[in-house]
Amino acid sequence: MDTMITLNDLLNIDYASVENYLSNFLKSVLRASNKKGFVIGVSGGVDSATAYALAVRSVGVENVLALIMPDKEVTPSRDVDDAMELVKRFGGRYEVIEISGIVHSFIEKMPLASRRIDRTALGNLRARIRMCILYYYANSLDMLVLGTGDRSEYLIGYFTKYGDGAVDVAPLTVLFKTQVRRFGEYLGVPKSIVEKPSSPRLWRNHLAEEELGMRYEDIDLVLFAFLDLGLPVNQIPIVTAVSDNVVKKVLQMYSSSLHKRVGVIMPDARPVTQTLVSNILSKIRKAGA
Repeated sequence: MDTMITLNDLLNIDYASVENYLSNFLKSVLRASNKKGFVIGVSGGVDSATAYALAVRSVGVENVLALIMPDKEVTPSRDVDDAMELVKRFGGRYEVIEISGIVHSFIEKMPLASRRIDRTALGNLRARIRMCILYYYANSLDMLVLGTGDRSEYLIGYFTKYGDGAVDVAPLTVLFKTQVRRFGEYLGVPKSIVEKPSSPRLWRNHLAEEELGMRYEDIDLVLFAFLDLGLPVNQIPIVTAVSDNVVKKVLQMYSSSLHKRVGVIMPDARPVTQTLVSNILSKIRKAGA
């Protein structure tokens, strides 16, 4: 293939049609579940802002509750301000729940955490605490938890298992990160959020591209070429102009993170039950003879 695939090609989609498709999806999920609406964690980043904007435009602002859950030790005040301003712009409801005290309560109760602070484990704990809070509200208010993850991060496993990955519905997993930025702008998300560098904010000064060592522009092109176009791995650097090393890293992350996408890995029960089933079926046949 001689034609180069560019980021502009990837971004050239009809965002009005995307909104219509995802809005109908969210409405159908809500109808089928018989729940009263969605509760969503809004961080001040582009993914959660876009998911929130989509939800309120789809099912009505009165049916969406935003939870803003900063940790004062790692969350910049700008993120909190951006999150509140976003919800106010749409006329929505929100609650701010500061989680640093909850995090410290966990640390104080765990001997290992008290002895040795592991930055990644602690960051993932923050994500899982937020998940618990979201589900407490969802259970109490008879709502569903709306996920905010995009397709790029879902496919490379860049999320916390049973943290921000634990949701009831995840509409943005059909859009790559770069597409989410365009979609957010289309939905009315402020430019200051759309253009903000992505960060899970699991520790101080945490930036996604810095941790990944790759740009989302390159990640998205590689994933699109491999999964959507079905190109052989050795052709991807040629048609995308993304380096061999980055292509290999993206695809390695994709394959090694499968366990985060398939849920609980369980063994086949048949080797355990086959003798029991055989004996019982034999017993039934004899009783009926």
